[in-house]
Amino acid sequence: MAVNQLMQRLGGDARVELLRAIRESDVSPYFRVMESATAPVVRVEGADKIMLGSNNYLGLADHPGLKQGAQQALDRFGCAVTGSRLLNGTLDLHIELEAEIADWHGTDGAIVFTTGYQTNLGTISAIVGKGDVIVVDAAAHASIRDGSALSGATVRKFRHNDVEHLESVLAEPVEGGGAVLVVVDGLYSMEGDFAPLDAMSQVCERYGAALMVDEAHSLGLFGPKRTGVAELLGVAGTTDIRMASLSKGPSSTGGFIAGSHDLLDTLRVHARGFLFTTSGVPAAIGGALAAIRIIRSEEGEQLARRAVANATTLRDGLVASGLDIGVQSPMPDGTQAASPIVALHVGDDLKAIALWRKLFDRGVFTSAALHPAVPRSGALLRLCVMATHTDAQLRTAIDVISQTVDEMAE
Repeated sequence: MAVNQLMQRLGGDARVELLRAIRESDVSPYFRVMESATAPVVRVEGADKIMLGSNNYLGLADHPGLKQGAQQALDRFGCAVTGSRLLNGTLDLHIELEAEIADWHGTDGAIVFTTGYQTNLGTISAIVGKGDVIVVDAAAHASIRDGSALSGATVRKFRHNDVEHLESVLAEPVEGGGAVLVVVDGLYSMEGDFAPLDAMSQVCERYGAALMVDEAHSLGLFGPKRTGVAELLGVAGTTDIRMASLSKGPSSTGGFIAGSHDLLDTLRVHARGFLFTTSGVPAAIGGALAAIRIIRSEEGEQLARRAVANATTLRDGLVASGLDIGVQSPMPDGTQAASPIVALHVGDDLKAIALWRKLFDRGVFTSAALHPAVPRSGALLRLCVMATHTDAQLRTAIDVISQTVDEMAE
């Protein structure tokens, strides 16, 4: 193979070298091989682990109803449709799923993308462009940042969940009279904290900015109808663009936008992440439809309550052991709300990797978040509960984590 500058440069990437080093020493928290369904206990590389590293918050990934929905779609439509939604990729299941989502959210309609990442990428880049301004939370998901960059609009950041800083950024002039879009997560995936959407919605309205909320990690968990944090905080009706993933709480694959006819038709025409990618496999669509119907049922309400209760059990146990755990989110009534994401702060990347490996060896699977996913010296282990975890499993995990942290501190 001929030597060229590009291929030579690939061989000198510091992050690639770090990946290789930790992989060769077998301490890498990444790309571990799962050998069973995502459940409270998962077979990982030949051994059972208590799973605290999955976004399967409602425990639906191996639910019989989802498997039945996926199987029926597979039997009817086969493995794939091999085309985009624009051409031959729209199934009647898509139409049924979008109608279900719209009814659930009380919007004009909904549009389903193949992945959650593509939903943000395609939506943001389709609705704003050169001359416009996008204002994003500093902790916003990578798909939000990437969609903002792709749009060509001017991107401004504000400090994480800092409403005063958001207002100061919105007060800056927009040359040429362009539109302003504020994009935030409803529930942030690293710290597990909510955006103060009630206050943010008021600020956006005051400055004439549109508000888009990514409910990827809160869908199915919060609010009377369990559509997310916007509903929980009473601003669902004033949120211009409501986005969510189908791959966390609903335990399928895909993403969607719920909103007005004008918004949805704009996406059907301009969202390249929707137009130029193959439609999701039928099994994913069938599974997602089954999941949403379960989430909207009494069973779904019970699962959401159990997920939050389990999070409280895990959080309280770790706090009682003196561990540095992320703060809870304040509610308008003065209470504190727990989410199924519990952040165990470590600080140093190498210490986080070492802690991850010791816990892995002791039967607890967690997720390690290192820079640049978190700020420098902000490494943490991201612990996620499921509604289907038992109290015994959580107590075992608390004991293992607490003992291991204490041993490493000696």
